[in-house]
Amino acid sequence: MERNWHLWTEDFFADLPDERAAFLALSRRRDFAKNDMVFFEEDSGDSCFYVEQGIVRIFRIAPSGKEPIFFLRRRGEMFGLAEVLDSVPRKANAQALTPCVLREAGRDEFEKFLADNFGAARRVIATLGGRVRYLGEQVGNLMTCDVGTRLAKLLVYMAYEVLGDEAAWLEPAVIPVRLTREQMAAMTGSCQQTVSDFLREMQDEGLVRVTRREVVVMHPLRLLERAEL
Repeated sequence: MERNWHLWTEDFFADLPDERAAFLALSRRRDFAKNDMVFFEEDSGDSCFYVEQGIVRIFRIAPSGKEPIFFLRRRGEMFGLAEVLDSVPRKANAQALTPCVLREAGRDEFEKFLADNFGAARRVIATLGGRVRYLGEQVGNLMTCDVGTRLAKLLVYMAYEVLGDEAAWLEPAVIPVRLTREQMAAMTGSCQQTVSDFLREMQDEGLVRVTRREVVVMHPLRLLERAEL
C-alpha cells in the first residue's frame, strides 16, 4: 500500500549509513524524562535534534491557554532544522511526551556536516519541503473538513507506524502513541468534549475501540475511508 508523505516519515538517515555515522560522531546525546522540555519558544535556535528513542511534541501556547500541537516527532526524525539553518529563535516549544534519547548538533557542526554530505543536505531540503506541504494541508483541513474527519486523519497518522504492509490494514491495530483527548483536540483544532463525542461515535460504528490505556483501530481501511485519504 502506498504511504502518503504527510502520514509516514521514514528515518532521516534511511539509505545514508555513512551520513548517519558522521552525524552521530559530531552530535551529543541528550536524555529527557517524560514531560521534560527540550526547548521553549523564543529560545536561541542554535542546534537541531535527531530522535533516537521516544516521541517529542512540537507545540505553541495560545493566548487562550490552549496548546495547539503542530507535529509529533518520532524515532528517526529530525527537528529544529529551520531555526538552525536560518539562525533565528525557536518558533515553537518542544516537549518529550515519553522518555526520549535525542542527538543534538550545534549550528557550526551541522553546517559543516551538510557541506561535507550532499545526501544529507538534499534530505534536509526534502524534509522541510514536506513539512511546509503538511502544514498547508492542515490549514486546508481546518477550513474544509469537520472535526470527525480531522480526528480520523489523526488516528490514521498515529497508527501508521504499525500498519507497515498491506496485510496489516486488514487486522485491528493498537495505536502506539498515547495521547490524551486534550492533546488530540490540540492537534485537530477542536475541544476535548467534541473529540470525546467523535471517539464515542467511531466506537459505536465499530471503527475503533477506546479504553483508558489505549485506542485500537478495529478496521484500518474503513477508518482510512472516513479520513478521506
